[in-house]
Amino acid sequence: MMKSFFLSLLVGLLFSKDYVKPTEIDGKKKWKGEGTTPNLESIVIGRCYEYIRIVNPSVGEKNCTEIWEAFKKAFINKDPCNILPSDYELFINLSLHTIPPNKSLFWENNHLLVTSYSDRTRRYMPLCDTLIGSFGDFLNWCGQANDTGFNYDSCPNTEECENNAVESFWKSASITYAKQSSGVIYIMLNGSAIGGAYPVKGFFADYEVPNFQKDRISRIEIWVMDDIGGPDLDSCGRGSVQILEERLKTMGYDSTCIDNYKSVLLLKCLDYLNHSDCSIVSSAPSTQRGLVSPDRGGSWSRLIYTIFVAFVFEICFNPLN
Repeated sequence: MMKSFFLSLLVGLLFSKDYVKPTEIDGKKKWKGEGTTPNLESIVIGRCYEYIRIVNPSVGEKNCTEIWEAFKKAFINKDPCNILPSDYELFINLSLHTIPPNKSLFWENNHLLVTSYSDRTRRYMPLCDTLIGSFGDFLNWCGQANDTGFNYDSCPNTEECENNAVESFWKSASITYAKQSSGVIYIMLNGSAIGGAYPVKGFFADYEVPNFQKDRISRIEIWVMDDIGGPDLDSCGRGSVQILEERLKTMGYDSTCIDNYKSVLLLKCLDYLNHSDCSIVSSAPSTQRGLVSPDRGGSWSRLIYTIFVAFVFEICFNPLN
């Protein structure tokens, strides 16, 4: 009777939807995450040369092949769930370069907006626009123990193991970036993000803020950007943003906070010209509508507005040109 009970329990567990039986494909464990990005080596080495030749030649000469080998050495032929941030130390040292003062831009839940606004180091230099960050941005990779190749089928995600190749890479990169940042530090948060604009557990909170260098930073400016048409869940002085403000104050930093910073809002509104959230940037040309005849006012005012937006965009985003 007891034997029958335990047998039934075992069968139930095996077929339960909450039980995930490990599987192997051609001797490789099947993970939940995406596999290594195809053509990873060509992509990464190409990005490296593009960075040092076109994007940011001021970094000087770098051996992209040597940097690639150091990157690969961090995780190849190793247990994909036992990769540590320290494994990327040689890669970090070979690809390290100076981040200009007042150019650092940290973020949470705003990846695409940050890359658009930074304009590949021309305005700001977020982590993804450094040579280190360019190696991993939007890519995935892992190896496996006792194998010198990549696993293109699947890679472990954070849920399966925290010490995976990608997670450890970004931990190491985030720590390095925070330590290198100086002058005025900028932080872009998403005020419409579910769970809060400032996740109290995340790369920014856990690996970047603790590694700010007090003697290198003059002040910190926070921008809380709501999605166009999205909810205003967090803003300066309340919610998770307040937690960040208080944390920075406790650490001795002088910080200011701006809701929907106009320069960034203008960029966002280029894709939503007629949305009510963008009325702040569309109100100025409305004074010209009296000059347009009623029968073609719509199309003509849109043309004027488009020219106006382009002009303001150039003024706001090209102060150094």
